[in-house]
Amino acid sequence: MKIKVLGTGCPRCQSLEKTVINACAELDLAADITKEQDIMKIMQYGVLHTPGLVIDEKLVLSGRVPSVQELKEILIKNMK
Repeated sequence: MKIKVLGTGCPRCQSLEKTVINACAELDLAADITKEQDIMKIMQYGVLHTPGLVIDEKLVLSGRVPSVQELKEILIKNMK
């Protein structure tokens, strides 16, 4: 699973990155987690409000930081 955290480095973007790391650890999920800070690349995903979350090149969340539980549900739903 490839996960991208989209954001320019604001506190909410940093919070989402930590939440993703924690959720993956709790699920024992091996994921390639990267951070995209280039605003032009972020806009290519259709994100109008950061942070954004992309799983396997599909935008699954934008504009807010979910709880760890909600994020775990999103990750499980998007597993292949």
